[in-house]
Amino acid sequence: MKKLILFLSLLGFLLVTSGCLNEMVGQKITVQKRTGEENVFEDIKEVTKKNQVKKAIDIVGNADFENEKVAMAHYADYQFQFPSKNRYGSEDKIASYLLWISSNGENLEIVNDSDKYVKLTKQDSADLYEILIGEELVK
Repeated sequence: MKKLILFLSLLGFLLVTSGCLNEMVGQKITVQKRTGEENVFEDIKEVTKKNQVKKAIDIVGNADFENEKVAMAHYADYQFQFPSKNRYGSEDKIASYLLWISSNGENLEIVNDSDKYVKLTKQDSADLYEILIGEELVK
């Protein structure tokens, strides 16, 4: 009887911990930089640290996107995607974003794949740029 209780307790523990671990398994951010004057991007970085991915998702998710189409002066400086692995192990594309550094160099402007626009605060811009690019935003 004691062995059965121990076995069921261990099984329950393993099920609970494996479920918690799967929450962000495989989540990453793919960052691409525009090359030249054309609208062509190349991969420059993958952000895989769980706390950085979560913070970036929170910044973008809490941004106050506007439902308006904008015409930017030039092609985006960067683009990034939030893909994740589903429970079967294959990647699903969640969202894609185009990113511009504002002319004053202090803010990031983002257009998502639904043509919604946002200009991030200076603090959110600095934090997101640090996560995505690995450098400070201020020129």
